[in-house]
Amino acid sequence: MNTIWRWGRYGLFALPLLFFGLFYVYPVATIFDISFRPDGVLDLSGFVSIATSAYYRDTLVFTVYQATLSTFFTILLVLPGAYVFVHYKFPGRSLLLSLSTLPFVLPTVVVATAFLALVGPRGLLNTALMNWFNLETPPIALQQTLTLILIVHVFYNYSVALRIIVAYWSSISSRIEDAASVLGASNWQLWWKIRLPLLRSAIFAAALLVFIFTFTSFGVVLILGGIRFATLEVQIYYQTVNLLNLPTAAALSLVQIFIMLLAMLYYARLQRQIATNQTVVPIKPKKAKTWRTRLLVGVNLFVMLALLLMPLLALVIRSLWIDGAISFEYYTLLGENVRNSILFVPPSHAIANSIAFGLMTTLMAVILGTLLAYIIGDRLLPARVGRFIDPLIMLPLATSAVTLGLGFILALDESPLNLRTSWVLVPIAHSLVATPFVTRSVLPAMRQIPPSLPEAAQVLGASPLRIWRRIELPLLSRSLVVGATFAFAISLGEFGASVFVARPDTPTMPLIIYRLLGQPGTTNYGQALAMSVILLLVCLASFLLIERFRDVGVGEF
Repeated sequence: MNTIWRWGRYGLFALPLLFFGLFYVYPVATIFDISFRPDGVLDLSGFVSIATSAYYRDTLVFTVYQATLSTFFTILLVLPGAYVFVHYKFPGRSLLLSLSTLPFVLPTVVVATAFLALVGPRGLLNTALMNWFNLETPPIALQQTLTLILIVHVFYNYSVALRIIVAYWSSISSRIEDAASVLGASNWQLWWKIRLPLLRSAIFAAALLVFIFTFTSFGVVLILGGIRFATLEVQIYYQTVNLLNLPTAAALSLVQIFIMLLAMLYYARLQRQIATNQTVVPIKPKKAKTWRTRLLVGVNLFVMLALLLMPLLALVIRSLWIDGAISFEYYTLLGENVRNSILFVPPSHAIANSIAFGLMTTLMAVILGTLLAYIIGDRLLPARVGRFIDPLIMLPLATSAVTLGLGFILALDESPLNLRTSWVLVPIAHSLVATPFVTRSVLPAMRQIPPSLPEAAQVLGASPLRIWRRIELPLLSRSLVVGATFAFAISLGEFGASVFVARPDTPTMPLIIYRLLGQPGTTNYGQALAMSVILLLVCLASFLLIERFRDVGVGEF
């Protein structure tokens, strides 16, 4: 039995490894091979061009610059908010903390469309100001500016940083701060001498994760900034699609993967430190009694609500407000081929496609992500293997979606993996992105299972399968639901790889929205708003399911 179980463990390990090798390593290696050896001879012209060109160096510098600014402003806003959530009780505290997760599950095209609906040339604020003051041009000119990109990045990543810092801060004993206060420490000294040093690992982990997400930002920059504010990700897309310059695109992809691999190695190390340093004596939040603490709580809640809700409310209102009255015209027009396009797909079909792809993605990501959680959590293989695998499973998030999508098309075109024209590529591509989120949802819950439970069951004669089914699975069930919901929501909103691998007759909802935004005319813009609201509602349902089953303090997101 022990021999069978040992070989069974290796087989379980081989499943995610095989999937990762076939659908990540092989396609990426293929595009690099085609790019750097076009005629079977090594050609490093792509690296030469980016090394000798000030234009590409500026692209790299700008990518780091905007990611650093996005990270700085996100952490700057999050720290006061985290302090309020950790130390004070107020009505709606749990609801608001849960609500902060909503932006994280929203697709990039929905978020970009929401901010256009709020501050774009035809947005709610500009329309109102032009009507009130009889202006001929929009007074707020944020479209295709770095300012708007930074605002959207903060909106998107606020919840990620808030979750990580609040979870860690809540686990730190309040006795340290109380002792410092008794000894006469001022509030300023408490921040610089006590709080920030204690939170250093959590702050660095949150900042690094935000940096990773904003460094690889694609949809937000493409829609709101364009080629003028191109990051590495957008530049790879431009070089591949517009110029067909594969050597340069591959070289840029390799640079991005290398930088992100270093960042993820450090992030994995920080996560281990956070898991090790947490205590079991949490801070107990108290009521805000003085006017200063009430003002602190009130200002933070106002900033948080304004940041999180205004764009989404503007999206809904703008989709319904036509010529000074409420109308569902944009929604009814979704079923009509206004431009008589040969690529027209009824929205109901796009919604059905997205849901079907989401369900398939969820099934694959939950299986693969759970197996990877067992590997990283030292349950299947030695600890050193888990430490090696941990940062590697995040690599699909660091790889350009354009590179991945193009790699699928170029690599998977021969039997027995001739999938170039198959719809199966869509859930496969989505699973590569969703699997790390399942792993990150399940892993903390898995580490909280006392080893004595399965050991006692084993002593009593229970088989490994029975131990998993009767002990571990019930304890992991809530985290599995959260991971599955994350996978479903991520699949619904995935945009970058879908541009390449989705068939024209089976588009997803984000692709339909992007097509509508790229076409001139008020009707197309209104249809994009309506479709974005529909996708927002589906993601909102996913968010509610996540919060229904998520264990407080468990999980990274």
